[in-house]
Amino acid sequence: MTISESDIRVALQNAFARKKDHQPYQKRAAVLVPVITGTTGIEILLTQRTDLVEHHKNQISFPGGTVDNEDKSIIDAALRETEEELGIPSDCVEILGIIDEVTTPSHFLITPVVGILKSLPRLRLNQIEVQRAFTVPLAFFDNENNMRVEYHEFEGKKREVYFYEYEDKTIWGVTAFIIRLLLRRIAEPRY
Repeated sequence: MTISESDIRVALQNAFARKKDHQPYQKRAAVLVPVITGTTGIEILLTQRTDLVEHHKNQISFPGGTVDNEDKSIIDAALRETEEELGIPSDCVEILGIIDEVTTPSHFLITPVVGILKSLPRLRLNQIEVQRAFTVPLAFFDNENNMRVEYHEFEGKKREVYFYEYEDKTIWGVTAFIIRLLLRRIAEPRY
């Protein structure tokens, strides 16, 4: 089934509550899940991190990072990080909602903030943090044939880890999990 901007808006209306409590050992982080209407329909903007960053070197991710004390909210943190990493001003992003928080094995508590870009502005990549930015059609992720699941053990627990291979890129881990959360959220009103 084709996912439209309207489907995403309906799925995220009033979606500004978080489900998990922040534990003292967890580092708060916020990411923006940038949605854009592209040539293939709805697309998601992703980045590949450099090998210069402290965490998750060379991995595919959403723009985002640690919540600073100066950030007024999770949304402000996601927008600030997006502007720092990609040069996208916050006034170019319409916030649609927040989806469930995700805990990482590296003890980050990540809040995904979903925002729509009416058009893709000229990007100014932060060369220390971002190697490249690219879009992937949301329909690609919505096709179960494009996903595989592996089971990895971490701290004595077996965890499901999702993987997508798109062109020359491997999208996996928390990024793939957040995409799955978004797709589940969108599917709820449709079915």
